[in-house]
Formats: sequence, structure tokens, C-alpha cells
Amino acid sequence: MEISKNNDSFFNRVYDAVRMVPYGKVTTYGAIARFIGSAQSSRMVGWALNSSHNIVDVPAHRVVNRNGMLTGKIHFGGADVMQQLLESEGINVVNDKIIDFDKLLWDPLAESE
Repeated sequence: MEISKNNDSFFNRVYDAVRMVPYGKVTTYGAIARFIGSAQSSRMVGWALNSSHNIVDVPAHRVVNRNGMLTGKIHFGGADVMQQLLESEGINVVNDKIIDFDKLLWDPLAESE
């Protein structure tokens, strides 16, 4: 899937990219930023996802930092909600870090080639 760089807002491009993350996989803020053509905007990806919690079909819980840490967990309405959502998909989390992060990491650029 190609993400439009012209017609949609930055936030909508982020949401479209995050919708592509497969069940049981995670990606990073930076991977999403690179995929939508805005490589230096990983922090803005986080802002977009913080605003997405009322959008049912955006699996924001699947986006973590570059080290596999649940840095956005405070935005899910409870201390353990992000972890619970990930664990419901079979992803193990210990001390706010994805176990086997390298195996579970999904890179949208690699998948779109």
C-alpha cells in the first residue's frame, strides 16, 4: 500500500500506515515516519497516535520506541492497557519492553518493496 504524501494530513498518513501493522507484530515510531516520507518526524508520529484513541481501527498499541519499549503506554487510559492489548495478540512484555522485539518487528518499508 502506498501512502499519499499530498492529499491527506500527516496524522491521517500515520493512521493509514499503522492500520497496516499485522496482528501480533509491532513497529516503531521511526519506521512509520520513514514509511510516510517524513523520516525526521518520529515524535510527531507519537503525537498523532496519542490523538488516535477514539479511532477504533488504528492499532496504536502496536507502535513502540526503537528499543521495543512501551513509551506511549500512558496514553491508553490505564497503566497496563497497552501491555494487555499486546499480550492479547501473543506478544510478551516484561518491564514495559517487548520480548523478542527483533523477531516481532514489522518494517513497513521492507514489506512494501
